Amino acid sequence: MESDAETSSVDGKALFPLYTITFIGTLGFGIILTFLVFLVTKYGGNALVYGILASTYPAFQLIGAPILGRWSDLYGRKKILLLSQIGTLIAWVIFFVALFFPITPLIEVRSELLGVFTVTLPLLALFFARALDGITGGNVSVANAYLADLTSEEERNKNYGRMSVASNLGYVFGPALAGILGTTVYGELLPVSVALLISVIGTLIVLILLPDSRPCTLEEYPEPTGIRKVLGQEQKECYQVEAGSKITFLEIFRLEYIPFMLVVYFLIFLGFNIYYTAFPVFAVVALEWNPAELGIYFSVISILMAFVQGPVLSKLAKRYWESILVVTGGFILGLQFILIIPGNIFLLYLAAGCFAFGNGIMWPSILSILSKFAGKKYQGSVQGFAMSASSLASIIGLLAGGLLYTQLGVISFLIAAVIIYLAVLLSFRLVKIEKARIEGMAVEKISDETSRNN
Repeated sequence: MESDAETSSVDGKALFPLYTITFIGTLGFGIILTFLVFLVTKYGGNALVYGILASTYPAFQLIGAPILGRWSDLYGRKKILLLSQIGTLIAWVIFFVALFFPITPLIEVRSELLGVFTVTLPLLALFFARALDGITGGNVSVANAYLADLTSEEERNKNYGRMSVASNLGYVFGPALAGILGTTVYGELLPVSVALLISVIGTLIVLILLPDSRPCTLEEYPEPTGIRKVLGQEQKECYQVEAGSKITFLEIFRLEYIPFMLVVYFLIFLGFNIYYTAFPVFAVVALEWNPAELGIYFSVISILMAFVQGPVLSKLAKRYWESILVVTGGFILGLQFILIIPGNIFLLYLAAGCFAFGNGIMWPSILSILSKFAGKKYQGSVQGFAMSASSLASIIGLLAGGLLYTQLGVISFLIAAVIIYLAVLLSFRLVKIEKARIEGMAVEKISDETSRNN
């Protein structure tokens, strides 16, 4: 039996191509995040249409992510990452071509509930591009499983932190690029062209630089038993799910603690996506920001978050339990939604700091805990279903964000805060689980020492 055991703990250089892919993926998304709301308005849409367009990606990702996660367990992470990157590349080509379509009205809507908007030909093409990107958008779940394949449990939180840094650097430069390039005479054409080029580079990196990673095959699957198998104590051999054995949605829900984690996942993404729809509209309508100002704001958040998820998280992870970081980070994250409501510029940037610190210590810890619950056996499948939970939350959140802001204005941020605090309340269970694990390990250590002395 060939084993990947020697790759269970690797340094940052070995993971550099993976970090680069993550950076490139969020760089492209950071570019589109900044000017998409302006593009939707230009092509006849409103806040609701923006929410629907934003939710198109996660809606189709909900379908594609579990399949791609499962395939990555069977056929290897690299092949599926390559498939995902090619899908993103084609989607950007369609997005680019849509900018040259005439603004031809197809459907006009005038409603008290939905507002006034027009579905035009280029708007329809943008929907198709986002749908294609979504259906092949399992790259995040596969990348998370890939990292879990290559790193030891002790190093996992730190390496997820590094991946989050790479991700947030994409959000630093993406909005900044979109803000700068979007103000030229070429309008949205230049930032979309850059995003397309970035996607080509990402595809080449997967094809040329990224080594394949697939867990090895075992005749028997040892089942985890007891609390010591929950957080960081599962067997450390690698696994491969056999082609004839499929894990279903119901089987995923029978795995210990996985349903609970998927609920937490869902709530966090639900709160996030209400914000992600409502805030750009709030910035354009209430604050009267332009693309450059919105890009600067998102870049500031990402710069701060990259710092938090780098040196700050590295130090905190050595001193505090992951569950404590989840609870503390979630509380601070919820606070930022409340600080946005007055619209004061000082409070807005204070909210950016809370967003960066709260999310910066919470999210890598959530990813690390989930990977430990999943174990090597179902890593790709569980990550795929987690991505589905986040996609479902994104669909609901993005649609709700547009509707809520249309009907309630800034109260939509308060609703997002309540949802995040509900996730924080549930996360106290993680503290109990981790405490029980540590106590179990201490008892086991004493028992082992007693046995050796006897």
